[in-house]
Amino acid sequence: MTENDLLARHRAVMPAWMALYYEQPLEIVSGEGRRLTGGDGRVYLDFFAGILSNSLGYGVPEITAAVERQLAAGVVHTSTAYLGRRQVEYAERLAELSGIPDAKVFFVNSGTEANEAALLLATHHRRSNQILALRNSYHGRAFATVAVTGNRSWGATSLSPVHVSYVHGGYRYRGPFRDLSDADYIQACVDDLRDVILTTTAGDVAAMIAEPIQGVGGFATPPDGLYAAMKQVLDDYGILFITDEVQTGWGRTGEHFWGYQAHGIVPDILTFAKGAAGGLPIGGVIARAELMDSLAANSLSTFGGNPLTMAAASATLDYLLEHDLQANAAKLGEKLITGLRAAAEGLPIVGEVRGKGLMIGIELVEPGGTQPSPRAAGLVMEECRRRGLLVGKGGLHGNVIRLGPPLTLTEDEADEGLAILSEALATVDAAV
Repeated sequence: MTENDLLARHRAVMPAWMALYYEQPLEIVSGEGRRLTGGDGRVYLDFFAGILSNSLGYGVPEITAAVERQLAAGVVHTSTAYLGRRQVEYAERLAELSGIPDAKVFFVNSGTEANEAALLLATHHRRSNQILALRNSYHGRAFATVAVTGNRSWGATSLSPVHVSYVHGGYRYRGPFRDLSDADYIQACVDDLRDVILTTTAGDVAAMIAEPIQGVGGFATPPDGLYAAMKQVLDDYGILFITDEVQTGWGRTGEHFWGYQAHGIVPDILTFAKGAAGGLPIGGVIARAELMDSLAANSLSTFGGNPLTMAAASATLDYLLEHDLQANAAKLGEKLITGLRAAAEGLPIVGEVRGKGLMIGIELVEPGGTQPSPRAAGLVMEECRRRGLLVGKGGLHGNVIRLGPPLTLTEDEADEGLAILSEALATVDAAV
């Protein structure tokens, strides 16, 4: 069966709103290290890691061995009706790593579920359905998480179980405060936050949810300290702070293990998913015991914390820490960002190169201004694929190239990817 045959079958049985990358969509058939083999027979260097989920790359012996040991035990699922040794051991490690005092952990299967659970905890504890979220944000595809997503291209419905007010701060490039200094930018966002609370809420807001770096929004990166300044306002009102670490966790930003740590605060609730289990489905919520234990009714997650995923997650965490992949992300991220900014000089289609660690966005614009250019982004993706590199795309307008390689990326692979990206950007700049 050819890829064209597979594409036809896909379109016959899959939703029309499930977008596929590339003019000729790509099937992935195998992987090793940071390389993927496609159904077209080509081998590609992967700079997007399954939307940052394959945090260690592919074919990692330690992860494979951990999963195989659990499979050999014959138990891949038990449910939360029984004690789970692996679940308890992994939760103990996460509670300590989270930085949240007296923390408890609840496991689910995705970032969407994790954020839904966080919103449930916050609204129940505060007895309020009012939520603050950031413009250009993305928090999931379920009912409440769509409601708190401040990105129209992912807003499937205006119906909502929560009352949401949106504030400035996450996305600087197209914001009204973009030309201010960092200090003045933070102050303007804090002033906006106070005004939004005073004018669009009843005052008893349950929580603010924020991504330290906006993922789907195009790896938009606010200045360090923004959320610390905002939290001072939140604390005045007793508003909880939820940090959405679905994409920024596990050392990906290079500077810290969690993205929130760049802001010098401690969140009330932390959510995680994606890269935690080396590609297996996982999600979770970490919160102060006071919050986590506040639900009066029974609840569970049928597949959350299942033994197979816990085995992979524990092995992934071991590998991350033992190989100091946070330091690797910092070193190679700096190399890529510096190299991309140098390559972008004199290219009118590049509006901004931004990010931290191995979480990098390239905002593409129409030459001569700042108008977003989804056309250029599509062309850059095709040029990269043609040269053997897979990258991602995002942003409100679909005009941002997103780079999130596996954290195991090598220096030679960083150089290889940088060379391909530089060539692709120059080629597309000349074309448009």
